Amino acid sequence: MAAGKNLITYKGLDGALDGLAKDDKLSAVLICGENFLVRKAFDSLVPILLKGESKQFGLDVLDGKTTPVGDIAEQAGTFSFLGTRKVIAVKDAPLFSVKASVGEVSYSEKDFQILVHLVENGIPDNHVLVFTTEAPDRRKKIYKLILEHEHGLVVDCTVATGARKADIEEQQAVLRDISRQMLSKTGKQMPSDAFAALVDQTGFNPDAFANAIEKLLAYIGSRDRISVGDISAVVHKDKKDPIFALTNAVMDRDVSKALSLLSSLFSDGFHPLQILKTMENQIRKLLAIKCFTTGLNTGRAGGPPLKHIQYNAFQQMILPAMIDWDANTVKADEDNANLFTVQDDNKKKSAKLPASDLLLAQNPKNAYPIFQNFLKSEKFSMEELTRAIGALADLDYRIKSSGGDAATGIENFIIGLCRT
Repeated sequence: MAAGKNLITYKGLDGALDGLAKDDKLSAVLICGENFLVRKAFDSLVPILLKGESKQFGLDVLDGKTTPVGDIAEQAGTFSFLGTRKVIAVKDAPLFSVKASVGEVSYSEKDFQILVHLVENGIPDNHVLVFTTEAPDRRKKIYKLILEHEHGLVVDCTVATGARKADIEEQQAVLRDISRQMLSKTGKQMPSDAFAALVDQTGFNPDAFANAIEKLLAYIGSRDRISVGDISAVVHKDKKDPIFALTNAVMDRDVSKALSLLSSLFSDGFHPLQILKTMENQIRKLLAIKCFTTGLNTGRAGGPPLKHIQYNAFQQMILPAMIDWDANTVKADEDNANLFTVQDDNKKKSAKLPASDLLLAQNPKNAYPIFQNFLKSEKFSMEELTRAIGALADLDYRIKSSGGDAATGIENFIIGLCRT
């Protein structure tokens, strides 16, 4: 690839794929910028870089947040078992990070020297080293090296984040493109008023925007248009509840995001026990659902895995069983409570209802949040959730009794749960 043509923006990537497919010498690729667009660019480029080789044999993916530079260099220099094409992808590489989060690596000056040497001299023929990362620092030597390298390529996925008219127009163009691509696959439509309502709810957050469209497609079922009313029913503005964001990251098993959010909570003065209680409530809810689905799985001979069930099927097959489960739970608790109530003038005290977090479907008319908790529970085994409840109880006791290092304790709990 000729010098001066080594930079492609996310807008021009599709048009450049045919040319890249003919380049047999490309050896170093940097994909940087907005996360959603980086992932999309990566997915588009990998088949081109593999040149017909299967991902199973030709693609090695490394977690850049936890993989030392020495391991990256070793992988890049190791030939595939069959001697075929090889792409080494280092995702979320901390090329431009100032400080690493807990449990993550950061690159020293020596590490950068190794990377520079690797890009200049150490990548064998028929190998391609790909880095993905967030917003680039164009002053850094590693950026300039890949950009100016004879066989280098930079795919710039940065999007203006300001509030100027031009910035907002660029942001909305990205969201419109995401909407168009997702809806075209389903034959659905979203009028301009619905698009504006959705953007108002998510802001410029391509991940949240795409996730919202997925929810809306599941919600509208066989209807062919997404309305403003659908958006009001399904998508809600981020309440900016940082603890809620933390529990979501933990339930998604995203350890890096969870630890980053936890650090922010402590910086903002949140009490450790407040954080523990919120996580405990969520895990108790998932554990209750897991008790239900364990019994459900027993009676599902040959059925598809529950974690792959669609929203409509969930409403039709699973939700009614959840409602019955809740009714039986309430009745059993009432019966047990009545055994121990003291009669006064032949009148029994009213039985205490079960804790609300043990009811699976508190509001069946609003089924989508129930569906989301159902899917989250499928990411964990019964043993993992049971151990998590015990670990939280032990941690709660240690913090209350001895004033131990709460931050380290919660960090270790999150790492253990997310990475099990």
